[in-house]
Amino acid sequence: MNVAADRIRRVDALRGFAVCGIMLVNAWQQRVRHGPTSLDWVMGNLFQSRFYPMFAFLFGLSFALFLRSARLRTRRPRVVMLRRLAVLAALGAAHMLIDPGEVLLPYALLGVVLLLPASLLPRGAVLLVGCGVLVASVLDPHPYVLITALFLLGLAAAPAAPGGEARRGAGRLGGADGLGSGPFLGAVCGTAALLAAGLTWWWNHAPPGGGVYQAAALCGAAAYATAFLLVARRTAVFEALGRMTLTNYVTGTTVIVVAMPLLEADRTGAAVVVLAVVTVAVQAVFCRWWLARHRYGPLEWVWRTLTWWGTSRGTWWGGAATGQTVIRDPRSAVPDSRRPRPGDQPLDSA
Repeated sequence: MNVAADRIRRVDALRGFAVCGIMLVNAWQQRVRHGPTSLDWVMGNLFQSRFYPMFAFLFGLSFALFLRSARLRTRRPRVVMLRRLAVLAALGAAHMLIDPGEVLLPYALLGVVLLLPASLLPRGAVLLVGCGVLVASVLDPHPYVLITALFLLGLAAAPAAPGGEARRGAGRLGGADGLGSGPFLGAVCGTAALLAAGLTWWWNHAPPGGGVYQAAALCGAAAYATAFLLVARRTAVFEALGRMTLTNYVTGTTVIVVAMPLLEADRTGAAVVVLAVVTVAVQAVFCRWWLARHRYGPLEWVWRTLTWWGTSRGTWWGGAATGQTVIRDPRSAVPDSRRPRPGDQPLDSA
């Protein structure tokens, strides 16, 4: 398998893993509290705020990958990126009619005011600023401070080139895709898990100030992400979910809104788990079915087509332009690894 294909599959799989957690947390947050339950303790201590950090990091990573790919196709890649973010903002504004707390619009705006300027800076400078904001985010409970830090860290972690540099990077700590190699992942996973357990215990037994909960959640997100990358071997389902994140995010929040009467009537929290599991299972089946026939998900295709509108490959017609027909390996949720893949990624949100 070539490095580029492996890179995209790991990024998609991790994003798909985060989709599952995001759906569960979003459903739980909409439940009307009739009193504390054991589910509330589990969600608050083990799941809440543990999955959106993965999306934020992957959004920054995918931003860099898209720019890298766009440079091969246009002389003005940042203009194309600006259009891509504008389309995302429009989708987010429409989605806000269903879910006022949605994240597509804020992510798009942050991409314009933060990531576009940061993409002009040296990688070391972006990394340094990202680390500084990450420290500040532990003391500031506002989630968008942490999201800003992770956007920058994801941008800094992305490999700079698809050729020799990416292959040389395979032996470094960050790996060829910016997600880390085996020994590095193991060290991060073990350290993050211990810190998350200790900080969570501290927060429960003597709730202090100073960002203990934020630190516990961030360490938990790092532990979950690295553990998934270490132990996951058959990731086709997660890859499919990750490649259609935009479609899955919008349909998932729509399902939650429709199911609100059920969530409001349930006093045990069981409806939250059932709704999340059933929704993700249906999405997984649909994603595998859809991607067996098309390269992009429905909303992902609209997003990509509007992004490239007016360019040589951005028209509504032609299979090569839209990517709706592709020769692929039917055993995998992604195109055949021997076939070149574009470097742009689906949405990292929520």
